[in-house]
Amino acid sequence: MQIIPFPDRAEWPRLLARPMQSSAQIESVVAPILAQVRTQGDVALIELARRFDNVDLSVSGLHVTEEELDAAEAQLSNELKAAIRQAYSNIRTFHEAQKQPVEKIETMPGVTCWRRSVGIDKVGIYIPGGTAPLFSTVLMLGVPAQLAGCREVVLCSPSNHPAIYFAAKLVGVTKVFRVGGAQAIAAMAYGTESVPQVYKIFGPGNQYVTSAKMLIAKEGTAIDMPAGPSEVAIYADDTAVPAFVAADLLSQAEHGADSQVLLVSTSKKLLSSVNLVLSTQMDRLPRRDLAAKAIDNSKAILVDTHADAVDLLNQYAAEHLILSVADAEAVAEQITNAGSIFLGNYTPESAGDYASGTNHTLPTNGFARAYSGVSLDSFVKKITVQHITPEGIRNVGPVVEAMAEAESLDAHKRAVSIRLASLQG
Repeated sequence: MQIIPFPDRAEWPRLLARPMQSSAQIESVVAPILAQVRTQGDVALIELARRFDNVDLSVSGLHVTEEELDAAEAQLSNELKAAIRQAYSNIRTFHEAQKQPVEKIETMPGVTCWRRSVGIDKVGIYIPGGTAPLFSTVLMLGVPAQLAGCREVVLCSPSNHPAIYFAAKLVGVTKVFRVGGAQAIAAMAYGTESVPQVYKIFGPGNQYVTSAKMLIAKEGTAIDMPAGPSEVAIYADDTAVPAFVAADLLSQAEHGADSQVLLVSTSKKLLSSVNLVLSTQMDRLPRRDLAAKAIDNSKAILVDTHADAVDLLNQYAAEHLILSVADAEAVAEQITNAGSIFLGNYTPESAGDYASGTNHTLPTNGFARAYSGVSLDSFVKKITVQHITPEGIRNVGPVVEAMAEAESLDAHKRAVSIRLASLQG
């Protein structure tokens, strides 16, 4: 890693900038795909799968059958099935605790207001193919959808990995389709003869999938969040274990060459030690070439003080933030911008990626300044309800009349006045 010692604060924006992609160029490729699926439906999905993935879906079919989903279980080892079931249990336990009971609030005598959570009727989950079968993401998105009570959960993926199908069955996905890329996002957004239209789409993907999600969001289909390449920032001091830090950096770097890796420390000794361990660990990785490219583009920043480190990390707003420092929990309280935080020497990011219970679908590319990761709330709508009694309209009515009159909205005022008049006598 390139060690950058004590950069001036004026240099921070440049050092922390993510690589820029030409959104216009990507959109010029994606927009015609969306239009083709919108007008041609299943025919477009079959043609695009043949063009981009060299797959003939007219033979295997777009829809994954119940028999295929059931058969997936027999193709997995007992060890992996047990691990998936345990991860499912942990994720479910954490997300189930996010349910909020209905609480009725009397704002003034006779005026009662409350909120209730209602699952989004139809949601879509996208699971990319790529170089890794992300069955863990099926759990991360399927569990809260299941808990929210979403009636229809549609999953699209170009991958036919049995672990994806096993996880889909476990979380109650209602329909699975062999569709990938931007065309899968289009299919769920617009609907085709086979793929149902959904109201909100979740899931990671490459730059074309991300662009498709952003474009359909402009047209009215909700998405989980903007997303870019995955990223980790680590703040480590002399209490950190260099081998652990190096392993965490590489666990992020192996996602791909565009993964973002940042190390921040007040200790030059720690940075040097991590650099020494990195090369040794990297040589053992099957995905060494991908990790090496990400590490080559990564930065290790040496800062003067703890305050500088916290300020820099809040400015970066990492998707994943590991705090391998003394009093890590106290330091976490000073962090205002991060997708998910991992405390201490024995909390690797990969635990959150798979099985600790928190959700790994998180804001990237600095969006953690304003966005949260996926949670149970992501799959529900909050509907407010109110009930006003005769006593209540007598109490709140004059307030509404005065405000409506001041805004010159006479019909608003009359809707109250006519009720107040009916109570006189």
